[in-house]
Parts: sequence; structure tokens; C-alpha cells
Amino acid sequence: MVLTQRKKPRQSKAGDGSGTENAGSDTTPNATPNSQQRIVKEIHVVNSENRPIYRSGRVLFSLGIVFGVLLGFVFVEPQDIQDIQSQMALLMSEYQFDLPQLPDIDFSRLEDEWSRFRSSIPEVWKFNNDGREFQVGDQMKERGLGADHPVILIPGIISTGLESWSTEPEYRAFFREKVWGGFNMLSRVTFNKEKWINAMILDPVTGLDPPGAKIRAAEGIDAASTFIQGFWLWSKIVENLAAVDYDTNNLYMAPYDWRLSYYNLEERDGYFSKLKQTIEGFKKRHNKKVVVAAHSMGSTVMLYFFKWVESPEHGKGGSQWVESHIEAYISIAGTHLGVVKAMAAFYSGEMKDTVQMNPAGAYVLERFFSRKERKSLFLSWAGSASLWMKGGNAVWGNGTSAPDDDLESTHSHGDLISFRAKEDEIALQSPLNEPKLRNMTADDASQWIIQHTPLTFQRMMNTNYSFGIERDEKVLKLNDLDHRKWTNPLEVRLPNAPSMKFYCVYGAGKETERSYWYARGGYEDADLPDNSSVCSEEPCSANETTSTAGFLPRESWIDFEYTNESSSPRVVNGVKMGDGDGTVNLLSLGAMCVEGWKRPRWNPAGIKVKTIELPHRPVASIPRGGANTSDHVDILGSTGLNEIILKIATGVGGEIEESFVSNIQEYAKRVQWD
Repeated sequence: MVLTQRKKPRQSKAGDGSGTENAGSDTTPNATPNSQQRIVKEIHVVNSENRPIYRSGRVLFSLGIVFGVLLGFVFVEPQDIQDIQSQMALLMSEYQFDLPQLPDIDFSRLEDEWSRFRSSIPEVWKFNNDGREFQVGDQMKERGLGADHPVILIPGIISTGLESWSTEPEYRAFFREKVWGGFNMLSRVTFNKEKWINAMILDPVTGLDPPGAKIRAAEGIDAASTFIQGFWLWSKIVENLAAVDYDTNNLYMAPYDWRLSYYNLEERDGYFSKLKQTIEGFKKRHNKKVVVAAHSMGSTVMLYFFKWVESPEHGKGGSQWVESHIEAYISIAGTHLGVVKAMAAFYSGEMKDTVQMNPAGAYVLERFFSRKERKSLFLSWAGSASLWMKGGNAVWGNGTSAPDDDLESTHSHGDLISFRAKEDEIALQSPLNEPKLRNMTADDASQWIIQHTPLTFQRMMNTNYSFGIERDEKVLKLNDLDHRKWTNPLEVRLPNAPSMKFYCVYGAGKETERSYWYARGGYEDADLPDNSSVCSEEPCSANETTSTAGFLPRESWIDFEYTNESSSPRVVNGVKMGDGDGTVNLLSLGAMCVEGWKRPRWNPAGIKVKTIELPHRPVASIPRGGANTSDHVDILGSTGLNEIILKIATGVGGEIEESFVSNIQEYAKRVQWD
């Protein structure tokens, strides 16, 4: 640092105007106005030399104005442009400020140009509709078709908004804000992560709200129309239904708190009772049976509802209720036999989406929202546990082969979790002589994962769900009264509704995570008093009892360093890829539709089940794929699905024919149904 000697200030003479009475206003006690100006000028020059122009206040302020104006115009509808002048004049007159009379301007050309400009914006950046969303509905209306059957929409996890109703001081700041869905959620996760986690996590014992927090499903059509502004979900379907005269009098969205177990969903929120009352109200008012369309996890919710409403101990509707009230059921991308990625989420808090991020993104995610934090959330959400894989080895393979293995496969999907490293490199002996590790099938992995989770999670699973396969028709009949079986189509029968139409609609042809390569490290420093539940061998045997004695579980993670593009199946960052819709595997989407429900064992009423596979043909220039995408979420905006829903709702569902683009019929025949 260079020190400079400060000159002695000049003594002012009496009457020279130097302003000695203001000496305290500057760091130099007796500085003259000229010296003050010189100092200010020098400081300004130094700052100007050291500060880049793009960091200057003027530039940033100007950029802020430009950005604000552009963002404002994004939200301007074309029909509003021609009113701007008159609105501005009205505003000015309100404050008695007269603008000079401007000549009349024809805004029609400007409106046309604005519409053309907005129509060329990539779809992900559109914040307003441009009219194309109603094309399917308009085409149906031109045919003379209109609203016939009332329609109920049941969303999935991603499309069900949750909002805070807590008035506790720590949560009051986001009262009635969406904590799942919407920009407010992104803000809370970014700046109040701990508070957001505390609000979203459920009590591990009761499976309900933790003390002080109160989260409830948002209500109404808007609850599932968009996830955040501009990212549509059900809005395309709603718009096309509206084009054929649907509105809130004959269209109902039935969102739910997907975190809750299905039993608690009724106990806390009365969800199934309200759904039953809504369907009965529609039937009475319109004298028409109802069409139900359920997406993703919503399809599992609907299967549960079918048994709940028939049960004499629950819905008390009787065996004829579904036959009398449901015209058609549309399962959209249904999670019928579970979701493979749910197993990885419960095992290590990971999935394809987290391990296939670029290294910088993965580092930020782990630092900001660690695997341990993600896993703790998953383990508290009993509702998402309903997506556990069902049917075990009979459906998903036995280690030697799997129904959806290709003929040239070099490794079977039957090994749901595999370990690439040599045993002597990954199975260090513990003081208790821990046995060496081997690959795990679906049955093995299910046992192992459950037995290495907190006992509270194990109790929740045992009291709410079952994931096996039942072939005995007498036992299947008894399961009609056991709510633990109702989310598993392999352990319960479809409702007694022979005239109900059943449509399985889903996408195929998009790579989907199907099985995994895992790596293991040292022993976890688990601070979990009730979760060191360990069995005597790896993987655990099916009849092993849980115990808190023994060795701590090892840290495990998807082997993201392993990629093999030439293998079959292809391996990307430790994830073995298969067919599906990008989220749900093909076996879960279609095996029950093309084979399981064709058997009287699980479909004694003989309900006709039609399967419609929509090929995944996205347009590369459109961020969400366009009208022919069949991605798990984006399928909600596809032309194919919208046409199917509108045909069924308007009474011409008989026009719909089965369609296949995958090998699901071949794969389903390989499942061990008998």
C-alpha cells in the first residue's frame, strides 16, 4: 500500500469565503469548495477506470428497463395492443394530465405481426395460448360432436399442486402458496430449503402432517393445468374439452395429496368419499355415466377407488356401483406394475435424472439437495411408495432372463441391481464377518431395500401395501376386503362392471431406466435409532426377520462412472436402459393391459380392455416434442391422446382401435402369469 502525505489545509482568511463554518462536512476539516470538487472528481475518475462499463449503474438500470418491458410484452395478448393508446389517455386524464391529441393509428397490422412473432417463439417460452391448443376440439365440433358424458380427470404426482395452509409463524409467509408446483415452489426450495423440507416431509409414525405444518392439495381445474407458468400439464386437454362444450358443470379435476398413503388420503381428506359423491352428482344431474381419465400414479389411485367404493366397510357402494356410474376408464401412462426408478429413489435417493446430469450440475445438486435429503423425503411419502415394483421375479425377471430382454442381450434386466466391481474389491469383511455381495433380482432388491429402511417405513409398507402376485381365485376374492392389496392389480380383481370400457393409452419408444449398476463404499454413519435393520445374508432371504442388531448398511450409489454404449442393454452412467415412456417401463405400462386383464382370474366381469400405444416422435426444434410426443408427461398435450379422450367423452369411443408400436405383446407373454 502506498501512503501519501496529506498537505496541511490552507488557512482561510477572514471574509475570503472559504466556508470555515462547514468544515465538519468533509474528511478534510478545512477543505475549500475547489479542493472538495477536485477530490470528488479524482474519486470519480478512479472508480471509472477500475469498474467495467457493464457493471455501471446506468447500464444495469437500462438493461433492467429493457428486460422488464420485454417481459411485460410477453404477457400482453394481441387483442390488448390496440387498446393501449386509449387506456393510457384514460390514465393520464385521471391525474388531470392532458396528452396532446394523437392521430388515429391502425393497430390491425401490428396485431397481426405480434401474433406471427409470438407463434414463432419456441414452445417452452410461451406464456400465453396462441389458439392452436383448441384444434382437436374444433375438429370434433365440426363433426357435430359435443359434450356427452361428464368427465373427471385424476392427475399424477408431477401434475398435482400442493399448497400450504399452515398459520404457524414459521410457515405463515407462504400461506396459500404452492409448495409443489409454481414459481413459489422454486423460490422456497432455493432460498428456504430447510423450511420447505420440514413442510413437505410427513410424520414417520402417523404418515400425516408433522407438527405445525399443513399441506393440502390445490383445488379446481387450475390445480393441475400447469406445473409452473408456461409449463402446461392438463391445460391442453381442458382446452380441447372446452371446445366441445365442457366446463365446470360437466368437467371436474380431482387432485389429491400424493404424499399420503391411500388409506390416510381418505382418513385425513375424505378424498375417495368426495370422488364418489362427485361421480354420483354428475350421474344424477346429466343422467349419463361418467368418463374417468387418470394419468400416471392417478391410475393406481383409480384402481384403489374401484375396490374402495365396492367395499361394504368403506365406500359401501356395492358390487354394481361401478357398472352403474362409470362409462369408461382411460388409464394414461399408468403405473400399473410399479416404477423401477422408485426403487432406486428409495435405495439411494437417486434416479436417471440425477446421475445423468453434467458434473457441474451433479455437484451443485449434491451440495444443495443431497442424496440423503432426497432419500429422507422419499421414505416419508407413503403415497409414492405405492409405485414400488409389483409381481417380483415373475414379472421383472429372475437374474438369468427377463421378459423384456432383447435376443442379443449381453446382460439381463432380471438383475435389477448389479455390481460391476469384483467381489473382493467391494465386500470388505466387517468385524461380524459380513458376507460378500451378489447381484439382486426384483425380489432380492425389494427385501434388501425394505430391510435397510427405518422400522417406521417398514411398518407403513406392511400396513398399506402388498407387492406380490396372487393366482388363487379364492384368495383374490378375499382380497376385495383387504385395502393393502388394492393398489396391486396382480392381487385384486377389476370391478364387476362388464359394460365399462377400459382404455390403456401410453407412449412407447423412448429410452427408460430399467435396471442399474451400483457401487458400494464404506459403512454409513447412520444416526437412525430404528433403522439398522439387517439380515444375515446379502441379499436378505424373503422370510428373514428384521433386526436392529448387526452391521451398519453400506453406502451405495448408482455407478455413474460406468457407461457402455455398445452393450445390450445400453448403459449410460450406471443406468441400463429399456423401452417405455421415459419414466414408466413398458412392462408396467402394458403387460396387464394386453395379458393380465385378459384373464378371468383378474377380470372376472370380462371388461373389454383396449390398448393404444402412441409412438414417441418428438420434433427436435420444439423443446417439449410437439404434437406427436409420447413422453410420460408431455403425452398430455399430444394430438393422439387428446383425440382419444374427446372421442370417448363425446360418445364415439367405438371408433378407437387397438394400436401397438412396441414388443409389449411378446414381452407380456413371457411373464409368469400362471
